[in-house]
Amino acid sequence: MMLLSLFAFSQGKPVSGKVTDANDKTPVPGVSVQIKGTSTGTITKADGTFTLQAPENATLIFSFVGYQQQEVPAGSGAPLNVKLSAAVKSLQDIVVVGYGTQKRNEVTTSVATVKAENFNQGGSRSPMDLIQGKVAGLSVTRTQGNNPNSGASIQIRGISSISGDRNPLIVIDGIPGGNLDLLQQDDIATFDVLKDGSAAAIYGTRGNNGVILITTKKGKAGDPQYTYSTYLQREAVAKRPSILGAADYIKIAGASNNQGADTDMYDLLLDKNNLSQYHNFAASGGTANSNYRASIYYNDANGIAQQNGRTQYGGRVNVNQTGLQGLLTMQFNLAGNFNKANLNGGNSGGGDNKAGNAGADFEQAVQRNPTAPIFGPDGKYIETNGFNNYNPLARLQQELYERDQKTYSGDARLTLEPIRDLKFSAFGAIVRNEYTDRQYKSKASRSSIQDFKGGGYAYKANSAAMDKTFEATVDYTKTVNSDHTFNVLGGYSYQYSTLEKYAMDNNGFLTDAFEDWNISAGNALNDQTLPRPKQSSNKIDNTLIAFFGRINYNYKQKYMLQAILRHEGSSRFGANNKWGNFPAVSAGWVISKEAFMQDLTVINNLKLRAGYGITGNQGIPSYQSLLTLGTGGAYLQYGQWIQTYGPNKNPNPDLRWEKKKEFNVGLDFSLLKNRIGGSVDVYSRKTVDLLFNYTAQLPSNILDNIFTNVGAISNNGVEVVINTVPVKTKDFSWNSDLAFNSQRNKMVSFSNQIYKATEQFYGDLPSPGNLGSAIRVVEGGPLGTFYGYRYAGLTSDGKWQFYKKDGSIGTTSQINPDDKTVIGNGIPKYMASWNNTFRYKNFDLSIFFRGKFGYDILNLQDMYFGNKKWAPNNMLSSAIGKNAKLNDDPQFSDYYLEKGDFVKLDNITLGYNFQLKTKYIRSLRVYASGRNIATITKYSGLDPELEDTALDSGIDGRGFYPRTRSYTIGLNLGF
Repeated sequence: MMLLSLFAFSQGKPVSGKVTDANDKTPVPGVSVQIKGTSTGTITKADGTFTLQAPENATLIFSFVGYQQQEVPAGSGAPLNVKLSAAVKSLQDIVVVGYGTQKRNEVTTSVATVKAENFNQGGSRSPMDLIQGKVAGLSVTRTQGNNPNSGASIQIRGISSISGDRNPLIVIDGIPGGNLDLLQQDDIATFDVLKDGSAAAIYGTRGNNGVILITTKKGKAGDPQYTYSTYLQREAVAKRPSILGAADYIKIAGASNNQGADTDMYDLLLDKNNLSQYHNFAASGGTANSNYRASIYYNDANGIAQQNGRTQYGGRVNVNQTGLQGLLTMQFNLAGNFNKANLNGGNSGGGDNKAGNAGADFEQAVQRNPTAPIFGPDGKYIETNGFNNYNPLARLQQELYERDQKTYSGDARLTLEPIRDLKFSAFGAIVRNEYTDRQYKSKASRSSIQDFKGGGYAYKANSAAMDKTFEATVDYTKTVNSDHTFNVLGGYSYQYSTLEKYAMDNNGFLTDAFEDWNISAGNALNDQTLPRPKQSSNKIDNTLIAFFGRINYNYKQKYMLQAILRHEGSSRFGANNKWGNFPAVSAGWVISKEAFMQDLTVINNLKLRAGYGITGNQGIPSYQSLLTLGTGGAYLQYGQWIQTYGPNKNPNPDLRWEKKKEFNVGLDFSLLKNRIGGSVDVYSRKTVDLLFNYTAQLPSNILDNIFTNVGAISNNGVEVVINTVPVKTKDFSWNSDLAFNSQRNKMVSFSNQIYKATEQFYGDLPSPGNLGSAIRVVEGGPLGTFYGYRYAGLTSDGKWQFYKKDGSIGTTSQINPDDKTVIGNGIPKYMASWNNTFRYKNFDLSIFFRGKFGYDILNLQDMYFGNKKWAPNNMLSSAIGKNAKLNDDPQFSDYYLEKGDFVKLDNITLGYNFQLKTKYIRSLRVYASGRNIATITKYSGLDPELEDTALDSGIDGRGFYPRTRSYTIGLNLGF
């Protein structure tokens, strides 16, 4: 009888029709048409039509992103004419939260969503570039500009740790700690940012710094579709340092330093013919029960510096399948990335290694004697003799530094729904990241001549990291009397991570023919006068296990309540504190649904949210709680040298994770028929049990320091998002979006009854001068505080004068550290962005501004290179300009602090969508884009946008890796 009924079902009558937009009457392709109560269905074609077999009295469900779902009886056989109305987007959007999704109007926590259509346009070096400036409270900074081998610095709602990890947790398609190298811009569907503690508590010990959930594009039912995306991109220097030319240099350095040439080393280090290209080809299709999406890509990114590039290729596959009459769903993803990076140019070696100091070669270009030729009469490279000098062009030709990297991930999820609204899910994932570094310094290189007696130097290193994840969840939803809806989630999580490394080097090679491919040929194995070859290897692992649960309650879509508890254990912590609890509670009230609001037609939606949550931070090295052994010296016994071992760390069985307690209040609103919408969030967070190294008592401790939990940091802030549609007509529309946030932080305490620390210093200033640290943090004070002398002018002969503690004025020899005081702060207090999108018929134009405000920058470039004392090295033009009267060694004071406030025209993109009357091409868009087009600032350095997520934020280091403008032309083709 069951077989007969199934046969009868499959032999139902044909039903056909057409789906159009209720507003403009245009066909809507890709609409899901499903027979209610079954998994059988189809999707509409390019002209909006559909055909399927349906049983008698069937009801069809029509659904599509951006439209309200509609149920229509199959009817008596006449073609159906279905008109879909646009959904109120801000309310109907699906938001990804930890281990599930929610409708936007049901969210009670602080969650921001950015979809593909709102990504920053043009070519991106990192996936995080796509949402830079798009989320209030999220800081994304490219500290090395558009260097293709640098990552983005990411932070949510300010600094929350001193010694622990300060980056948010990245979750890619459910994989916690997902690798960003596996993502290409055209494969990403959405970013969902969990900002507050009540949202991130579901991730427990890794939620202190917020969570970024990245969802990739998935397969959809329908006819096979293909998409090809490509772009070409060029980089151009946005601002060059103003360096003294040969004539001005000789006036300061003297004729004795004139070597007869006029060399622009900075210009020679630029790859002015750089060109980056990107290609992504994707295919998707299938049925409602079995569908797929697969993509392959090639990305050749070339930086503005010589020998500075990254070539990568790979792919991603997603398959979804539903069986057992819709009861069982399987989804799996495979992704791979293979890349080769030339790390030789744009290097970060040498210099002062401060924030933003990538580009030691460009530092040499600034300070190199401009009258020195590149080559001597014998054809050999000329080296100059100034402080910390080398010939960067020679280094590029005589050294190599490359990395080959392979990254893979695979994950699978099985979901069983034995009865309606009850789901059991099992998820497993493996991510592996491995790379090989190779370096070689030829015999002729400056390094080999100075350090290895003219023999070559070779180095090789291997690294392999693997994360294994297994998670199981059960999810049940129940609606009672159509008013009360409950959702209960329970789960178990296990993650095991390993990192293995091996490295070796050798020197004294008599020929460069082998480079690093015959490392045993180096003479240092036999020649005791050469530096000893080295080998090293290690393995690190850690395990996380968690049990978690979440309960959601919804009454009439008017009152919402959510409660979370995660019980988690980490191998990184002491025997007495392996496990911890991370609870959260949040609530929402849709005020606009109350009876007293019904006459206020100007308000479409008004919801109040409030939440409190506790999260943790286990982002510290493994084995910190254990007594570990390290190698010591060797001693001679019976004619042999014996390696010694001893303890290198005190054990701490009480070591536990840092905890952040956060309270968040938010208001979501939509006004004037949804023409104005947005949100306001106010938060207060306090991180306690901060991990730090303290002085330990001897005895009973083995060593005089211990890593333990003591201090506390607080952060407070406001975030505002406003989305508007000022103009909307048939042919023209203008969308304008504003995001703003303010933040304040404070070092609440360093000490407790046992361990004491009154102040900490960061930002050590480079040689020469022994100038100490630029930043001091004290209890009760903010982070990022510049602490130094107050400038009081120059003497008649150009010597420094500073204010003393008592208000008097003294020279350098007359002041002491007690005269230092707070002189500024390097962490921005405000961030803002403003995006405008204009559409006229088939044209679209987006203009994006963003800025940071309320902070200071220590200009180390001017402090050192803008001083005539830097001779016989070359200098910046400020040495004979604003600093012309200065005739003294560099000193750190507020003289070199400048306001860092800036506004950038960060992106401008013009596109055109072709309407082609062909059945082969469904969409065609061409665009031109520019990034970092203009900067409005009073800062005299190259770029006021610096690292602002670290404890030494606000220091503009002596490195000069160029900040660039990017120009892109691109094509998106669908067929």
